[in-house]
Amino acid sequence: MLPPEIIKKIRKIEIKSRKLASDVFVGRYKSVFKGKGMEFLEVREYYPGDDIRSIDWNVTARMGTPYVKKFVDERELTLFILLDLSDSNTFGTRNKIKREIAAEISGILAFASLRNNDKIGAITFTDRVESYIAPAKGLTHVLRVIRDLLYSTPVGRGTEMPVAFDYLNNTTVKRSILFLVSDFLTRGFEPQLKILNKRHDVIAIRIFDPLEIKLPNIGIVEFEDTETDELISVDTSSIDIRNNFNDLRKNKIEETTRFFLSNNIDYIDIKTDESYVEPLMKFFRQRAQKIR
Repeated sequence: MLPPEIIKKIRKIEIKSRKLASDVFVGRYKSVFKGKGMEFLEVREYYPGDDIRSIDWNVTARMGTPYVKKFVDERELTLFILLDLSDSNTFGTRNKIKREIAAEISGILAFASLRNNDKIGAITFTDRVESYIAPAKGLTHVLRVIRDLLYSTPVGRGTEMPVAFDYLNNTTVKRSILFLVSDFLTRGFEPQLKILNKRHDVIAIRIFDPLEIKLPNIGIVEFEDTETDELISVDTSSIDIRNNFNDLRKNKIEETTRFFLSNNIDYIDIKTDESYVEPLMKFFRQRAQKIR
């Protein structure tokens, strides 16, 4: 039985996600994702006027007469949400922690898929795969996805994205739309993500907190690494320490951005102190323009 506060959160996310998915994203969702793929239907004999590029040369060689492949617009899409549940995503210094924002964004995507009769699945991960929800349709399924993304209690604490990528590749044959939600503060995921993006359509959603980007001057502070429990005392009044921290974090963010761009991976940056609606809308607008 879920605690009352969790049920209340799920209901709140449901109401907000339904409204945003209905009023803001559904039309753009269709233009961005619908009609991109072609699904194989059958092989039939060649008729004058058929595009010769559609000839199936293997079948033609066996039958002795020309045959062509027939395709139809892919009507049904499969969306997957890959959500990072490592301890770094429980961080937040504003109204919400990163994981709560991730659950709300995932809810919007889930309800958008529901309105378009598409399947949606989910994988949560830390340094291991925490849960897997097979793609399906329907309101009950969408609510289950949101519940698991919000309420799951992970066993692991660190971050190993490749374990989620491998699991997905072993369970999913069909090309899917993948929303990878994380702060992307880890390293070593790039080679596997590059391969994953060749098989699927990957969209990265990076969620930041302001204090993760720029260290403020607040005196001596004891920091705890949420993934290792290591405690470190830092004198934030030192401009050298602040500059070193800020440079390291800036370099990591820029490095990941360059990786996304060089591998044609679309990405959306979300900050915990700002609304996520406009960045999502900007992504859908730019994606639609790129497809045209």
